[in-house]
Amino acid sequence: MPIDVGVQAPDFLLRDQNNQEVRLSDFRGSKSVLLVFYPLAFTGTCRGELCEVSENLDVYASSEVQILTVSVDSVYSHKVWAEREGYDFPLLADFWPHGAVAQAYGVFNQERGYANRGTFVIDKAGIVRFAEMNMPGEARDQAGWRKALAEVQA
Repeated sequence: MPIDVGVQAPDFLLRDQNNQEVRLSDFRGSKSVLLVFYPLAFTGTCRGELCEVSENLDVYASSEVQILTVSVDSVYSHKVWAEREGYDFPLLADFWPHGAVAQAYGVFNQERGYANRGTFVIDKAGIVRFAEMNMPGEARDQAGWRKALAEVQA
């Protein structure tokens, strides 16, 4: 089960596809965060979801909102995938300790060794305001993300 709405979001430090460190708490006080866990790079449903984000980046990222996507893939896999698909937002590697951030958010799939499709909206104070989890192969309804983002920006 994903962590509950209303709790402090677990902080983390991960590296993006450019090997740059990204810490969740660095956005506290300045931006809300749309945190999107996905199972694996180079897979169909994940590609579709991230292409939707990329094609509508102005909806998901702004001066008020930072999008962060996370999978257990390595920084190097993310680099190739971001270049191939033209993703211009952070793809964070929850590679080692393997899946630790997904575990902290309650979306790690122990049987398969990767994250389920967890989505969280975290407000500027670091509080989770939206949480959902879909299983692998179950595409998410991104309309819920847009609604949750609108609510934290209101």
